[in-house]
Order: sequence, then C-alpha cells, then structure tokens
Amino acid sequence: MFVKQSDSVKLQASFGYANRADGVLNEKQTRFGIASGCKLFTAVAIAQLVEAEKLSFDSLLRDVLDISFPYFHEGVTIHHLLTHTSGIPDYFDEEIMDDFEELWIKIPMYHIRRLHDFLPLFQKEQQKFIPGEKFYYNNAGYIVLGLIVEKVTGMAFIDYVQQNIMDKAGMKNSGYFALDALPSNTAIGYIDNEDGTWKTNVYSLPIQGGSDGGAFVTADDMVLFWEALIQDKLLNDKTILMTPYVHEVDESYYGYGVWIEKKENQIYKYHVMGYDPGVSFHSAYYPHNTVILSICSNKSKGAYAMMLELEKSF
Repeated sequence: MFVKQSDSVKLQASFGYANRADGVLNEKQTRFGIASGCKLFTAVAIAQLVEAEKLSFDSLLRDVLDISFPYFHEGVTIHHLLTHTSGIPDYFDEEIMDDFEELWIKIPMYHIRRLHDFLPLFQKEQQKFIPGEKFYYNNAGYIVLGLIVEKVTGMAFIDYVQQNIMDKAGMKNSGYFALDALPSNTAIGYIDNEDGTWKTNVYSLPIQGGSDGGAFVTADDMVLFWEALIQDKLLNDKTILMTPYVHEVDESYYGYGVWIEKKENQIYKYHVMGYDPGVSFHSAYYPHNTVILSICSNKSKGAYAMMLELEKSF
C-alpha cells in the first residue's frame, strides 16, 4: 500500500507473499494485478483521442468500428460505453454466472490474448436494454472501447496505453503482462478456499489483460498515475472524466472509467477498484485534502477493508 498527501509520503507498507510456495515476500516494488482498476486508463485513452479530434464522446459505435454486432442498438455511443449505460451484452453476466471461471469452459483462457479474442463471448448476443436507460456495469463495453482505440490509432491497445499513459506518468514498473510470461517482482494471485487450502489464479483469468482490466502496477506507480492526471499531464481537461454522469446508488456516481463518491453533496473521492479471483485493488484521490492512496492485494479480498480503515485517519 502507498499513501501520499501533496508531496509527503504518509505510509508505505507491504504484507504477505508474492509467491507463497517459495516464501517470496511482497515488497514496495512488487507489481500486482489490478483487474478493472485500469478501466480509467481506457477512459483516458479515449479522452486523448477526443482531444485530438479523432473521436467524439457522441460518436456512434457503428460509425467508428467496422466490426459486426448484429443485435446491438444502433444508438450506442462512446459516452454510453464509458458510463456502463450502453445496454450491450456483457461477456460476464452476473445474472447468469456466479463464477468467473465458467467463462473459460468453451473458450480456454489461454486463448484470450488480444481484444478481438473476447468477441465470440458477446458479439452476437442480444441487446439488454435501450442505451442510456440505466447503469449496468459492463466489461464488454470497455473491450469495445479498446477496439476503438486500436482502430483509430493503428496500435495495439496495450502499446498505446504504455506509450501515452504509463510512460507519460512515469509508471516505469507497470504494464500489461501475460500470466505465462510475468516479469520479476510480480505477485502471483491466490484464491483461498474455506478449508485453508489455496490455488493460484493462473487458470481463472484471461492470459493477458486489456481495455477492461488486467494491467499490473506497483502501488506507488498508481499514485504517479493519479498525480499525472490531476496535474494535466495526460489530458488538457481532466474534468471530462471526473464528472458524475450516472447516479449509481446512494451517494455513489460514475464518470468516465472512475467512481465518484459524494458526502453532503460535495465530492469526497474519486476512486477505482478491481476484483478478480486472486486480485483485490482500490485506489483513490481525495480532493478535499489532496490524499492519494493505492492498495494492491494478490488475494480475492482485503483491499476494501484496508481502505476504509485508512480513511478513518484523514
């Protein structure tokens, strides 16, 4: 975990094992998977292309991507995809599936290396609701956004993010790494069973992450990302991402790739989170006191409780 306020590091600590079998400890430079925590990277990438006048948030999906989605509503826009209001089918539908591992019965996870590899999981499924009708968290929408980035730039999505976001933010230890070719100092994800046994998550996730999740970061690199975003190093106008477009529940809202929590009708924090088998992650920026925190875990839960405890101190 890493907590910073303005230019002062308030807390930096590591716990547990990056590799349980060999007794390798997690350290401050350990890289962790962050699952959906990197949807904000995708939103930044899209916003950069909008600022470059290569796209508009109102652009229709059918006009910017020459991939057939026979049952998608013709009115789906980039804004809808960014805010989880598109109504397109998700490849992991929590109303149908309880276990993420069920996805890989028909298409093995080791075949999922590029964004196009996800298409058979949702491309020909039926539209769920009219675009803009409601908020419904949707991973497939962010896969489509990544495909748009690839179409517009001619680059692989992960290369675009590396060059235009991670490198610009100084995130030297972060990237989209394949599970079968992890670099040194990378934590293995662990799934704990109720009887005390455990297994790794290597057969539970796509072999390589992309625009809906799956990047690896160090805790301090994620703080560098927030700083770069806040200081306008990544976008000329960061507020386009950090506007509460959709009311989710209570005082929780969603912008573009980022959750926004209010207290007494004021912005309390901007935050991102990620959960996968063997991954839990929370990172947030608190504008009222300029605190940034990042909590990475190679277990399926734990980061949220730790964030709540830290919030009591500021």
